[in-house]
Amino acid sequence: MKIWYGQGSEHSMNLVMIGRFTDAGAAASAKEIIDKLTEHVRDESQAGEIEIGGHHIDRFSERMLNLLRELEIYDVSPVELEQFGYDFDVKVDGDKVVLTTDESDVSAFLKVLIDKGARVEVYSAHNYPDTAHGR
Repeated sequence: MKIWYGQGSEHSMNLVMIGRFTDAGAAASAKEIIDKLTEHVRDESQAGEIEIGGHHIDRFSERMLNLLRELEIYDVSPVELEQFGYDFDVKVDGDKVVLTTDESDVSAFLKVLIDKGARVEVYSAHNYPDTAHGR
């Protein structure tokens, strides 16, 4: 979760990202990748190797590089990694991966979904409250 400093009212995005795949297996595989990246980022954060919401990460750790190679993820930048440490929910619904979050920084998730073959829809559930996947 990001911590905002400053004056003004915070507006949560209530963002929904739906990645549609050709089959349920591909959707499950993409969610596994997101889960592994999330677990690894949280482990590095707890170990003090990266700081979520702090100064930007400018390099991959050796362990992260190895994981990215293993997962065949080559487009996510070091600075985007902290997105996996934010508060979000991700689930598989048949051939879809549905991600919901109040954050606006979601480029890392978008890159993973597209890289793994998804057609992606992104919107704010504030504008579409009657959708099945809105929060």
